[in-house]
Amino acid sequence: MALWSVWWLSHLLNLIIILVGLFLMLVVLIQRGKGGGLAGAFGGVGGSSPFGSRAADQFVKITLWVAGVWVLLIMIHVKVVKYDSRELEERPLVGSTR
Repeated sequence: MALWSVWWLSHLLNLIIILVGLFLMLVVLIQRGKGGGLAGAFGGVGGSSPFGSRAADQFVKITLWVAGVWVLLIMIHVKVVKYDSRELEERPLVGSTR
């Protein structure tokens, strides 16, 4: 019953944060860094980017923007959960003798 008493926005934000986090991991793994990116981790050639030479700069920009959005979503989620838990504390329990 406690799962259904949580505000729907909290569940939606959880899903969005997980999806943005997975996308952020994918973008970081695609990047070619000093170690060669994901290809270098598995023994492949890490010297070239499969998306071209200018793609590295774009991936850095995309990574920074997605990381910023991810942090912002987490901060919003903390506020929503804090508001939701305060609202649940103020609600009287059904059948309680308080």
